[in-house]
Order: sequence, then C-alpha cells, then structure tokens
Amino acid sequence: MERQNPLRQQLIDTRCQNADEVSAWVKEACKRKAKEKYREFYPEYSANAALVLITVACSLLNTHVNRLAEDFENEGGFTERLYKVRKEKREEKEKSKRSERSEHR
Repeated sequence: MERQNPLRQQLIDTRCQNADEVSAWVKEACKRKAKEKYREFYPEYSANAALVLITVACSLLNTHVNRLAEDFENEGGFTERLYKVRKEKREEKEKSKRSERSEHR
C-alpha cells in the first residue's frame, strides 16, 4: 500500500489490537471498495494490511532501539547503573554508621 493511500492511514489510525481486529478491518475496507465482489479483494487487502503493520512495528522497534542506545550513552549499561546503585547504598550505610557512632560519644 502506498504511503499516500488513505486506507493505509486508516488502518494505522484504527490501532488494531489483534489479528481478529485486522481481519474485521480488511472485511469492512473490502466491502466499501466493491459492494458485490468484495471477497476478490481479501488477499490484496490482507497482504497490504500485513505490510503496513510490519512497517509500523519496524518503526516502533527502531524508535525503541534508538532510545535504548541514547540511554546507554548517557547513563551507561546495566552493570554500570547497578554498580552506581550499590555504591550509593554502601555509602549511605557507612554514613549512617558514622552518625550512630558520633551520637554514642
């Protein structure tokens, strides 16, 4: 389906949650296209719907991967963040022990 095709955007805007909803959208779109021979368009519309959904999924995955890469660059990886949290906890414990000692003196 071409990017400018209104059906493409309509399918995206429908935000189908599962295959049954996509199937229902395809049936309705085919019925609107040709009142009497709408079953002829099922394979074409179904294939195009699958391609549109794959494109949307790839776009979402690219956005997610780019965000993860940006977070990794700015905040480090899991090991670095874990080390930072553990180090802060250790420092808090040591600080609390020092304050307890000074209170007892």
